[in-house]
Amino acid sequence: MTCRDAIDILADYVDGAMPAELAAELERHLAGCEPCRAYLATYRKTGMLGAIAGRVDMPAEMQTRLRRFLSEQLRRA
Repeated sequence: MTCRDAIDILADYVDGAMPAELAAELERHLAGCEPCRAYLATYRKTGMLGAIAGRVDMPAEMQTRLRRFLSEQLRRA
């Protein structure tokens, strides 16, 4: 398994939605790859921070402005 392969499947690994055989292969890769272990730690931390941030209520005016901005960006794409 390459680092790219590992990064591509980390979401399923963290979510526990990965077949045991593939998880074992990823864990073998992680055991020997410090950069991928660091990436996994960062991925988990980011998920945790995102969950915390998701609990904060956004003011109604900001919600409206964000929806307008995103709609404009989608129309341009």
